[in-house]
Parts: sequence; C-alpha cells; structure tokens
Amino acid sequence: MGVGKTTIGRQLAQLLGYEFLDSDREIEQRTGATIPWIFDMEGEEGFRRREQAMIDELTLRPSVVLATGGGAVIKPENRSCLKQRGIVVYLQADLDELLARTRNDKNRPLLQTEDPRNRLQALLEQREPWYLEVADLVFDTQQQNIKNAAKNLQRQLQAFEK
Repeated sequence: MGVGKTTIGRQLAQLLGYEFLDSDREIEQRTGATIPWIFDMEGEEGFRRREQAMIDELTLRPSVVLATGGGAVIKPENRSCLKQRGIVVYLQADLDELLARTRNDKNRPLLQTEDPRNRLQALLEQREPWYLEVADLVFDTQQQNIKNAAKNLQRQLQAFEK
C-alpha cells in the first residue's frame, strides 16, 4: 500500500503504449461500490474472491500494465495468474515512506486502525515472501518522482525482456 502501483503503473503504461488497469478500480466500477464498503459488507474474504476473479480476467488481456492491490498475493491462484501471464514487478519503499504516503488515505480499510505503523509492518512481513516469490523484477520507488520512476522501470523492463 502506498508504494506507487497506480501512479507509476499509469505512467509506465503510457510510456509503453499499453492500457493501464487497476484491479481495485475495476472491481469498484463493476460493482458500483467502494473497496471499503465491500470490506464492510462482505469482509476481507468476500473482497478477495472478487479480486481473484478480476485478476484472472485482467491477466488474460494483452499489452496491459496491471496494478493489483497489495494483498492480491495472499491467494495462490493470484500468484499463479500473475507469474504465468506476465512480467511481475514488485515495487518497494521503506516503512516510513509507505506510512507517509498512506497516512491520510481513508480508502485503505486495512490501515483504519489505532496503530497503522504496526499494521503496515505486519502486512509487509506477511506478504513480502509472496511478493518475492512472484517478482521477476524488484524496483525501489523510494526518492523517485513518478516520471523518473516510470522511465527507470521502463529501462529495466526493456533490459529484462532482452
């Protein structure tokens, strides 16, 4: 959360001439409900089922940059779709940076807690092994503006593909 998946992804898609998709936004558009509302009404497991179906569908599209929610890696089915159907980039930033970027965002249900720092740390500790499992490329977004990050990532992806 807060690493720049959507902002950098959108810029990268433009540089590559690809379509940009965000699995969370696709879920919201199709359901007419926000992610926090889905969490409230269906719980995390209900949301994860919707997310899995969406990722399965979106990873079949050609020439896309897909931003997934940070918890998408929880389900083995998602990890499999992502790994088998595309190049997976794990965007990283340190805990302080992530906390600063997400501090005032009320659209992140898992961080609506008394201690968002500890919650974010716990999520990172739980998920990082899965991120590393599926990642073809690890990319640090720390101290980079969006345009430079997207250009640097584009160069790394081009080198990766050769």
